[in-house]
Amino acid sequence: MKQAIIILILASSALSLKGQLQINISSARNSDFPIIPTENNDEHNLNLGSEKDTLKIQPNKDHANPHLRSNFLDLEEVIISGSTRASLASENPIAIASVSSKQIERTAENNIIDILVKNVPGLKAVKTGPNISKPFIHGLGYNRVLTLYDGIRQEGQQYGDEHGLEIDDYNIERAEVIKGPASLLYGSDAIAGVISLFPYIPSTHNKKLNWKYLNEYQTNNNLIGNSLRLYYSTERFLFVLNGSYRMAKNYRNPIDGRVYLTNFNVTNLSAIAGYKTDKGFTYFNLTLYDNHQGIPDGSRDSLTRKFTKQTLEQDQDDILNRPIVPEQELNSYKIPDLSQHIQHYRAYLHSSHEIGSGDVDVLFGVQQNIRREFTHPTNAKQAGMYMRLNTLNYGIRYNAPRFANIETAIGINGMLQSNKNKDATDFPIPDYNLIDGGIYLYGKWKKDKWSISGGARYDLRQVQWNDFYVAEDPYTGFEKQSDANNPSADLQFEAFKKTYRGISGSIGATFHANKNISLKANVGRAYRTPNITEIGSNGLDPGAHITYLGNRTFSPEFSLQEDFGVNWKFQDVSGEIAVFNNNIQNFIFMSAIADAQGNPLLDAQGNRTYQYLQSKAQLYGGEFWFAIHPRNGKGFRLDNSLSTVYGYNHQSELKGKGTEGEYLPLIPPLMINSSLLKRIESKSKWLSSITPKFEVEHSASQNKYLGINGTETATPSYTLFNLGFTAEINSAEDRNIHFVFQVNNLFDKAYQSHLNRLKYFEYYEQSPNGKYGIYNMGRNLALKIILSF
Repeated sequence: MKQAIIILILASSALSLKGQLQINISSARNSDFPIIPTENNDEHNLNLGSEKDTLKIQPNKDHANPHLRSNFLDLEEVIISGSTRASLASENPIAIASVSSKQIERTAENNIIDILVKNVPGLKAVKTGPNISKPFIHGLGYNRVLTLYDGIRQEGQQYGDEHGLEIDDYNIERAEVIKGPASLLYGSDAIAGVISLFPYIPSTHNKKLNWKYLNEYQTNNNLIGNSLRLYYSTERFLFVLNGSYRMAKNYRNPIDGRVYLTNFNVTNLSAIAGYKTDKGFTYFNLTLYDNHQGIPDGSRDSLTRKFTKQTLEQDQDDILNRPIVPEQELNSYKIPDLSQHIQHYRAYLHSSHEIGSGDVDVLFGVQQNIRREFTHPTNAKQAGMYMRLNTLNYGIRYNAPRFANIETAIGINGMLQSNKNKDATDFPIPDYNLIDGGIYLYGKWKKDKWSISGGARYDLRQVQWNDFYVAEDPYTGFEKQSDANNPSADLQFEAFKKTYRGISGSIGATFHANKNISLKANVGRAYRTPNITEIGSNGLDPGAHITYLGNRTFSPEFSLQEDFGVNWKFQDVSGEIAVFNNNIQNFIFMSAIADAQGNPLLDAQGNRTYQYLQSKAQLYGGEFWFAIHPRNGKGFRLDNSLSTVYGYNHQSELKGKGTEGEYLPLIPPLMINSSLLKRIESKSKWLSSITPKFEVEHSASQNKYLGINGTETATPSYTLFNLGFTAEINSAEDRNIHFVFQVNNLFDKAYQSHLNRLKYFEYYEQSPNGKYGIYNMGRNLALKIILSF
């Protein structure tokens, strides 16, 4: 029998591949052709991701159409973050997790960060209600995790506890999470890792106006979400227009009922125009974000535990004798007067083009963030805090031609920033100007089973502000910005100017022991300058309900982190073990200030006072992920993950003090997650498949916490159960309908996450029901309908 091997050279980035290939077989009759998908012969050596098959050649036909079955294990994730060129995740020595558009669409959570937390072991979030989730990686967050939107640094006063991400949650096509030091490519603030969020860019060129509509409803806080995307693409031009709107009432749990001042509404609009050539592309992107949401403070009636609201000002306000919030106001979409209003505008240009055998990548963008926090019940239009932050981002990188298995790149990136206080009554930080820039050299060598990459970087950042005076407004009684010529003015922020310098870098290697097992090791030095509130704060942040006290003598943080990982991928099982050890010099953290009796220092409105401190610190831990997906299981998959981190303050006088200072704050406890799903294919003409899914989330107790002056308290363990399914509907050619149904916290468990800020919103030493603080969200049923045309 005559046989031939047909080599199919294809590229695919999807998790599943079903295609028809027409093969000319006029030269062969009565033969069986083994169809063997092979690796692509480009520089990334991408695998096709399909199973071998045998095609029977019929003697009376000149053509045959083999159908290749998907084999997702052979598909390699192509990542962009953490490298100067698109590369395989398996080759990068730093742990990078990729979350696809399907994973994002099929996860029902409150925002994009919570969706990523559900899909990435080791990623956590500090929450202030459903709409504010700040990412934490390996026990570090705030300005230690850098968030990128299509490669542009997200700059929106991210130092604040209650400051969320100004991102359209419905317009994130995919995401990448770097779990480890990434200062080499991104500079300051990437000391813990990077969250890279990518908007939708059309990949098809059907020269038609396409659209995608998403509708979402969640029962717990009656969230209603809608999103519409219109897009058009040819071989040369592309256009995308996105719009979305989300609104929600106050969320509920079995202990607190509806939690006052956690409702919100968010509006987004974005547009992309692009031009492509055979040698590159240029995209222009514009985004507009508008968020209006309540500012929870947790004040209650001491006997009924019902939430109360502020109606008087300053010393006239007694937090223990406020009126109870009416049920009608609790159960409403209307945002109360005491709220925050955040607007974020972004415009940027991203261009990449070949120059000879190399290429140049250019990013240039501008952002404006406007934050107003309304905290005066007697004058609802008067903002307590009102700041405008302008940022100019830039980045230029040259990828040199490959030489002797070596890739090299050199680049510069940074930002110019200016913050201005407007018509406000509280000034937690001064007006300031910031100049930031860094230059780096990156290299990668790849041969046989080895891949080695690394580089070095040098950064400069200058922060400066002038004397900042405040004085009482005789007409309103509130404070306002003043000048030195006013005899009653007080100097709140003395002039400051300082230049910070940092050297960072990394070196790492990946060894492919065989096609199924790879080993990774990396050592990285990262750098972070103190943020503006750590060095400059001297006042109340009304939205955070915290008076911050900074320290202008702080030095930059420097971390040295070692990572080691083992990854395996077989036909029926796959998994990964990754461990890390991170030693940080000049670690900055907050600690509550106590009164003479040792209780947290509170003002009349219950606002705490925190001071920033600096010391040595160490964090270590790791993640374990294991999946069973038998080849003959027909869509069956069992995923299990475990993550843990320990954080210690190595200040010498705190050794052995335990909860009285030895442990770092906001360290997540051990987490175990398991999910079981079964994709059931359908022979129906209209139903393609249905995939039921069952999840278990277990959080161990956290007894290693920073307990000085009541900064933190112990957190009990809890277990949550989730249940749901997705369905794919075949309506017509090029038309898809997806249904996503999810029940989170199926048994309406009353629990508090250790990273829930509302856990500490408590003003009484005794509680009639024995419960303190605010609990997390109770049972939540979510339904998504996604239509693509």
